[in-house]
Amino acid sequence: MVTTCKIIDLGKIEYGAAFELQKQAVREVMADKSTTRVYLLEHPPVYTIGRAGGEHHVLVDEQQLKQLGISLYEVDRGGDVTYHGPGQLVGYPILPLARWGNDVRRYIRMLEEVVIRFLREYGIESGRIEGLSGVWVGNEKICAIGVKASRDRAGKSFITSHGFALNVQPDLSHFTHIVPCGIVDKGVTSMQRLLGREVPMDEVKRGWVRSFAEVFEVQCVWKRVAV
Repeated sequence: MVTTCKIIDLGKIEYGAAFELQKQAVREVMADKSTTRVYLLEHPPVYTIGRAGGEHHVLVDEQQLKQLGISLYEVDRGGDVTYHGPGQLVGYPILPLARWGNDVRRYIRMLEEVVIRFLREYGIESGRIEGLSGVWVGNEKICAIGVKASRDRAGKSFITSHGFALNVQPDLSHFTHIVPCGIVDKGVTSMQRLLGREVPMDEVKRGWVRSFAEVFEVQCVWKRVAV
């Protein structure tokens, strides 16, 4: 059975507002699993700390954060600290996992596969590192993944939230003020750095959606929303 999935393009949106949208969306999908959706967006500069992290992996204090213009949030996804900012494609799939085996680890591997296939279209060979989430080019992470799986009202299946952050052409210097994902011996990279040119964000969104539709075997319906 082919599932229809809404792709909701939010453009640029503050992290806190997007977080509230996700929580509302999870409640809606719990009530009606046909309302499957993916939010695609960019955030102003922000560090987020997941359940496995701590502020000790943020290497600057509150005053320095203000000077840098970077916000800080503690959130309920898995993983440690990461950065979101302009030039980074962020995606928040709100999906009922029963459609995909109700397996969170499998779901994370599928999100990785979407990005791996997408990057291959640009001649970028990427992959996984055993024991670590995300997508890597050598020892440099190009896409971070951190998800939350909430049980539905019957307690039988999971609804996903949070998701992935693909470095298209963000300010990579902002990663130097944290220990990304709590990993001290790996770096970060971007499509722009690897290709030596800018990559239009709309082009990236369209390519990611094509790859997502292929991996998840869904039919995508695109919608842009002004927020």
